[in-house]
Amino acid sequence: MRIYTKTGDKGQTSIIGGRVDKDDIRVESYGTVDEVNCFVGQAIAQLEKELFADIIDDLEKIQHELFDCGGDLANILPNHPVKLTTECISYLETRIDQFTEEAPPLERFILPGGHLAAASIHIARTVTRRAERLVVTLKKADENVSDLSLQYLNRLSDYFFALARVVNFRSQVGDIEYIRSAKVFRGGKRKGDKINDQQKN
Repeated sequence: MRIYTKTGDKGQTSIIGGRVDKDDIRVESYGTVDEVNCFVGQAIAQLEKELFADIIDDLEKIQHELFDCGGDLANILPNHPVKLTTECISYLETRIDQFTEEAPPLERFILPGGHLAAASIHIARTVTRRAERLVVTLKKADENVSDLSLQYLNRLSDYFFALARVVNFRSQVGDIEYIRSAKVFRGGKRKGDKINDQQKN
């Protein structure tokens, strides 16, 4: 099977149910989700298997869900079934709570970095936020875009934030606080605390 098809040489690409320009907001949306998937794969390759077996399992599961999310966004057929589920979102929420309990208390903004995988996860977090913004724009143009895509990406970026901190903690690498940050997080890090959106974004 040939990788190249030459069908995109004039700046268009096939989606499920038609063809669109390659700079179409829909293509930007699922293409950015694909970017997230690549950074997740990079993080998996950087994680020690024994110390992070549970996290690697999570991330491999998320890679499949990101493919599902991309497929949902690339489908313009009317009333098409959505692959993402509310269970995917609930699982992320459960893991966010667990990671928040595991990591040390957090009071100030932190700088992305630390363990190599944590740095990759922070990149995945920010690209996920970009994907979310693009899907918001797409949904304004096409109200049939599933709300689950937005909800999933929103929760996933929160998951990556919590995960990057746990990767540093298990690796005995401290988070680096932003030196000019005031105390911006309520009560440290316990379940139910609110994290300032600027840090997550």
